[in-house]
Amino acid sequence: MLPLIYIPGILMYTISLKLKQIFKSFISVLILVSFLSCVGSKPNNDSINQNIEHLIERGKGYWEQRTDTDAMFKAANFLTLAYNKRVNDFELAILIGELKFTLGYFEEINLEKAESIFFEGAQICSNAVLQHPDFSNLFENTKGDGKLKLLTSINNAPPSVISGLYWWAINLAHYLKNRPVLERLNQRELMEVIMNRVLAIEPSFHFSGPYRFFGLLYTRIPGLDLSQSETYFNQSLNSNPEYLGNSVQMAEFYHQKAGNREQFNKILNNVINTNLNNYPEIIADNLFFQKKARILLDNESSLFE
Repeated sequence: MLPLIYIPGILMYTISLKLKQIFKSFISVLILVSFLSCVGSKPNNDSINQNIEHLIERGKGYWEQRTDTDAMFKAANFLTLAYNKRVNDFELAILIGELKFTLGYFEEINLEKAESIFFEGAQICSNAVLQHPDFSNLFENTKGDGKLKLLTSINNAPPSVISGLYWWAINLAHYLKNRPVLERLNQRELMEVIMNRVLAIEPSFHFSGPYRFFGLLYTRIPGLDLSQSETYFNQSLNSNPEYLGNSVQMAEFYHQKAGNREQFNKILNNVINTNLNNYPEIIADNLFFQKKARILLDNESSLFE
């Protein structure tokens, strides 16, 4: 038998050994829990991303069927749900910007509601541009502050944000087209800088969209030479006659403003009688513009009072 004096040491050793074993077991449990948490969280993240991708896929599917009103609103619903979960997705934001324009211009007959839709589209696209890494880096390195810094950055914007700039300006212009004159004048410089940048990089964007934009702008800003509107619209028509939006908007904005009722009527009737099967790749847009042409002709008398 060991002397009694050694018993406390053995007890302490035994206790220490047990504590080490318990501590090791505790650490093992912690490691296992941590591992399981990591493994468990990954499927959740994957599940969220899969859900967002599913929403986008469904939304794009309905967008391809957008000439059907129900499909259009379903596209808006699915894509908006996806965007709310992934607000930094540039391409998704721009698609929603185009969708907002389509809803506001072709579907909504209430002016205030249409303006609200255009405003939302402009906001979404402007946020997408400003948050795009290529643009935000440029903005941070641009001298000046406030409005000057923003306009200078837009004037030097990279090609990667052109689609965002375009739908930002388009939605903003259509939001402002019936707003008070002072409001339009206050936004003129911003709109011109945005679309001039698009024009400088890709003048053919969206079937000569920049020329179509300036054709509209020159009918809505007091003091500008109205003949310049005709010049811009003719440029869009010469470059992309197959895109009926160039004809319809020239009639809607330039010929109406200039009081050219005969040309207004002739152009829109030509649009209505166009065989859309000649350009199947843009049949959806052209169907919308044929519909718009009919509406404008139905309201011809009131438009030229």
